[in-house]
Amino acid sequence: MIASPPIRVLLVDDHAMVRRGLATFLKIHDDLTLAGEAGTGEEAVAQCGRLQPDVVLMDLVLPGIDGVAATRAIRHEFPTVRVIALTSFNEEGLIRKALRAGAIGYLLKDVSADELARAIRAAHAGRGTLSPEVAQALIHAAGRPAAPGHDLTTRERAVLALMVRGLSNTEIADELFVSPSTIKSHVSHILAKLGVAGRTEAVALAVREQLID
Repeated sequence: MIASPPIRVLLVDDHAMVRRGLATFLKIHDDLTLAGEAGTGEEAVAQCGRLQPDVVLMDLVLPGIDGVAATRAIRHEFPTVRVIALTSFNEEGLIRKALRAGAIGYLLKDVSADELARAIRAAHAGRGTLSPEVAQALIHAAGRPAAPGHDLTTRERAVLALMVRGLSNTEIADELFVSPSTIKSHVSHILAKLGVAGRTEAVALAVREQLID
């Protein structure tokens, strides 16, 4: 039986000591090998083009373009390359950005060597891995009530922005080239979606929650 070639791993981190430690880790696993290193997001994308690694271990806080942007670029330009986010940050917003960018895994830097090796093998096989703390952060976020105004349409947000500026329904209608009755309907929907009783409350909520630009 012919042995499979080792999984080629690109290390992306702006700290040389971190890359050195990861390179040493790769040496103790016969089925993993170092394809190359990069210290910035731009270098990571370029190295993927030159080296065609199987898996990238991607730090998310990098000089230049960050790890999320680099992940997105790599997945767009080299769709066969798998990216695992390897970071110190366990923030739900950052986790979602990395996964949306195309990361197949999200691990914290305190992960054990065996867990990291399993995650690399899983990524190479097309399977995702999340650190337990990361999975817990996503579960916790899923249980939170939706932010007020999350379901406002683009037109309703435009109307709300004009309400914040103090315009009346007639003035908003003139601004948006629609009838006052249409604006009255939009305002009613906005109040209902925000769960407020009147325009003043809606404006206060919009300002407090930064619902408009």
